[in-house]
Amino acid sequence: MGVGSAPLEADVVVVGGGPAGICAALAAGRTGARTILIERYGFVGGMSTAALVYPWMTFHTAEGRQVIGGIAQEIVDRLMKLGASPGHLRDTVGFVHTVTPYEPETFKSLVPAMLREAGVRLIGHSFVDEAIMSGRRIEAVTLTGKSGRLRVRGNVFVDASGDGDLAYLSGTPCAEGREGDGRTQPMTMKFRMKGVDLQAVKRYMLDHPDEFYAKTPFAELERLPLTGVSGFYKHWTEADLPINRDQVLFFTGPGEDEVLVNTTRVQGLRGTDAEELTEAERLGREQVLQVAAFMKRCLPGFERASLSQVGTQIGVRETRRVEGLYALRGEDVVRGAAFEDAIARSGYPIDLHDPTGKGVTEAAVRGDGAYDIPYRCLLPTRTDNLLTAGRCISTTHEAMATTRLTPSCMATGHAAGTAAALAALARTEPHLLDAAVLQRKLAEQGAILRGER
Repeated sequence: MGVGSAPLEADVVVVGGGPAGICAALAAGRTGARTILIERYGFVGGMSTAALVYPWMTFHTAEGRQVIGGIAQEIVDRLMKLGASPGHLRDTVGFVHTVTPYEPETFKSLVPAMLREAGVRLIGHSFVDEAIMSGRRIEAVTLTGKSGRLRVRGNVFVDASGDGDLAYLSGTPCAEGREGDGRTQPMTMKFRMKGVDLQAVKRYMLDHPDEFYAKTPFAELERLPLTGVSGFYKHWTEADLPINRDQVLFFTGPGEDEVLVNTTRVQGLRGTDAEELTEAERLGREQVLQVAAFMKRCLPGFERASLSQVGTQIGVRETRRVEGLYALRGEDVVRGAAFEDAIARSGYPIDLHDPTGKGVTEAAVRGDGAYDIPYRCLLPTRTDNLLTAGRCISTTHEAMATTRLTPSCMATGHAAGTAAALAALARTEPHLLDAAVLQRKLAEQGAILRGER
């Protein structure tokens, strides 16, 4: 079907089938809007499936109080019923209170079923390459895919692409990277290894606590299932691999003898440039082989391990951030800021991977352990019928280091989809929507806002 054919039409068009886009599309469809979800791959899940971003972290504050619910929690519940997630478990790295393991292949199958239940039309194998504008509004988007070029019209659009692709194509102002030099957080090619003796790993941790992350909950480790490991400092230093990182990081599962390794690091390349992204993936895959060989050769418990899976694409932490009516700041996160137009909360700390160095900058959330994300962060300054969700919402470089995490993206996706549907059905623009009306609707749908438990 080419662009000369009759365009598809919807009340809400969501671009990007990652966790943010999934939650946005489900929310819009359930709120009564005719909804189309556009995804470039032939499967959904975004970074959670294509890039093996695993496990989800975190739905809770550092003290263990849940602050993300709604559609995100429903997805976890449904995965649990399918035997594809144990739910929220203690983080044995010690960086956050809980992590949420899941089976990515089951997640890929569950989501299309949920979308059909909500009346959402999913269009895969399609890449948005044009925004048709009328003044400050997007009239339609053009897709390139297996069937040629296709036009999709909508009343309200949600950019859940992660990279702010639709915002960029529409001429909406965007920022990229840290202020000053534009450098972004490094990318990571993640991979799985099977045949790992996790009991041997745990025994070594208990016998050599000084070789692991200082916040590792060693007092509880004997009785906790091992969910993640950060450290092996001595082994990593002695190996002297050409990777600008200071430790080994991996998470267990989903198989009983399997781990997901988050240790490669590609710096100085942009995830919004096709050639640089291609080079990043080449370097990432080269590092995968180096790290896997090192782990098998040097780490206790990995003697019989083997490489079992590498991400379809490299994991991208940071690209474009859309210029919104408010940019969430690092200081907002640290002080546990409250906003009258809050539409989501998060308890994830600032986790800023150095764009050029080895380390990670951490900053805990004070106050009650969670901060609000205001509705204004979802509203671009110059495109009236566009909402953002997930990694590309309006923040500073520092604040993005927490809002980029999957549960936070799910929460902003839920809010963006609900707002898009309410605006489309009322024939108004999202920025004219009463935030209190949106908050009441989100609360009805199980979202957790300030003051709730």
